[in-house]
Amino acid sequence: MMFIETRGNDGVKPNKVPFSFAILNPSASFGGLYVPENLPKIDTAFLESASKKSYKEITLDILKLFNIDIEEEVMKKAVALYDAFDDAKEPTPLSQIEDDLFVNELYHGPTRAFKDMALQPFGYILSHLAQKLDEQYLILAATSGDTGPATLDTFANKPNIKVVCLYPDGGTSDVQRLQMTTQKSPNLKIIGIHGNFDDAQNALKTLLASPSFKEALSNKHIKLSAANSVNFGRIIFQIIYHIYAYVAMLKQGKVELGKPFYTIIPSGNFGNALGAYYAKKMGLPIEKILIASNINNILTDLITTGVYDLRNRSLLQTTSPAMDILISSNVERVLFDKFGSTRTKELMEALKEQKIYTLTSSELASLQEDFEAVYCDDAFGKEQIRHYAQKGYVMDPHTATCLKAYQTLKAKPLPCVLCSTAEWTKFAPTMLNAIKQDSIKYSDKEALEGISKALHVSIPTCISDLFNETVIHDKVVDKDKIEAEIFDFLNKAAQ
Repeated sequence: MMFIETRGNDGVKPNKVPFSFAILNPSASFGGLYVPENLPKIDTAFLESASKKSYKEITLDILKLFNIDIEEEVMKKAVALYDAFDDAKEPTPLSQIEDDLFVNELYHGPTRAFKDMALQPFGYILSHLAQKLDEQYLILAATSGDTGPATLDTFANKPNIKVVCLYPDGGTSDVQRLQMTTQKSPNLKIIGIHGNFDDAQNALKTLLASPSFKEALSNKHIKLSAANSVNFGRIIFQIIYHIYAYVAMLKQGKVELGKPFYTIIPSGNFGNALGAYYAKKMGLPIEKILIASNINNILTDLITTGVYDLRNRSLLQTTSPAMDILISSNVERVLFDKFGSTRTKELMEALKEQKIYTLTSSELASLQEDFEAVYCDDAFGKEQIRHYAQKGYVMDPHTATCLKAYQTLKAKPLPCVLCSTAEWTKFAPTMLNAIKQDSIKYSDKEALEGISKALHVSIPTCISDLFNETVIHDKVVDKDKIEAEIFDFLNKAAQ
C-alpha cells in the first residue's frame, strides 16, 4: 500500500510513498499529513473469523491487509510487546457497565494510557527501520499528558534514536509529569514549556516543517521524525482496537454478527476518532462515532455547525487535561478523505491565516453522516465518576465525559462501546474530589492513597514508585528557546 498527502504534492516530495517512508518522514507537502491511498476492506467473514482469534492475531491480520512494507517477523516482534500488558490474552478488556454500554479499557499498558496501544509496536518498528538504514533519528513529541510518557517508554535506550518531548508546564497531572521528568535513559530529553498543549504542538509542527532546523540536524547526520498522531504509524494501530471491541462483543454474545453499534470517544487531537472512522470505512458496522469533549468544545462546534473558529478563543484548563486542545490535527485526515486535497489545503490555510474555516452545508452533512458530538463541563464528569464508583466501576475524568454522549446522542437502541483512554491513577486528585464531593487540592500521592482506600482498588507499582524517583529533567523554557535546548541536548549526547 502507498501513502499520499492531504494537501496535495509540492513537486519536491514523492507523489506516493510506502509506509516506512511515511512514518520516518511524517511531514508531507505544504505542512500536510500522509494518508493511505486506499483502505483495505473487512467483512462479516473477517469478523466471524476474528472472533476465534487473539488480539495479537487480529492485529497481524489487519497489518497484512494494509500490505505495509515491514517484514512479517518485525511486525510479530512489535505486536508481541502486548504480552507485557496486564493480561497478554486481553490487552484491551471490555467491561460492561450498563445493559447496552461497554467500556473498551485501553490503558492496561506500561504507562497506563491508551497511547501505549499504538506507541509500543510503533516504537519498535521505527527503531528497527532506523537501525536497518543505519541512520540516526531525532523523534519529536508534544504531549498533553499521555503521549509523552508512552513515547519515552517505547523509545528508552533504543539504538539510533533520540527523543525530545515537549509538555506544557502545569498542564499535566503530577503523575504524568513524573512519568516524563524522572526518565533516566540518556537518549531522552524532556522540556517543559511556558504555554499550553497547542503551543507545544505548534512548536513541534513548526520544527518538522523547518528547512533550517532539518539542515542543522543534517549537518549532524541526524534525520527528523515525530511520535504524535500526525504520524500514521500511530493511527494504523489505533484502528485495530476499535475492530477488536466489536470482536469482543461477538465473543461475549453481546451483539449479533453484522449488527451495528455506537462507539463513543473522548477526543482532543482526534487520532482515536480517526481510527474509528477508518475502521468504519473498512467495513466495521459502526452506526455513528459519538465525540465527547470538555468545555474546550472546538470539535462539538465543528461537527454541529461546520465552523472551526479559533478567533477570540483561549484554551481552558479542565479536569480532563488530555482534551484541553483547540487545534485537532487529525481532523485534517477526515477532511481529506471526504473533500480531497485541494479543499483540505484551502481549509487548513484559512485556519492558519484567518483562524477560522467554514464547511458548506453539503460538507457538514457529509461529516455528520459519520460523527455526532457533544460536550460537558467538569461538574458533569465528576458526577459520573462518583455515580459509577458507587456502582463498583472506576473511570477517569476523560472517560466520564463520554457519558454525556451516551445519555444525549444515542438515537437507536444499539450497544455502545465507550473508549476509556486512561487509568484513574493518572488523575487521582480529580477522582478524590469527585468521590468526596469537595474541592480540596490534594497532591497526587495523597489522592492515590485516598482513592485506593475508599474504593478498594490497587495502585500499580509503576505509578506508586514514581514518587520515590529523582526528577532529572527540570528545565522549563519559553517557546522561542526550544530549538536551542534541543541542540544543547544533541551536542551533549554527541560528546
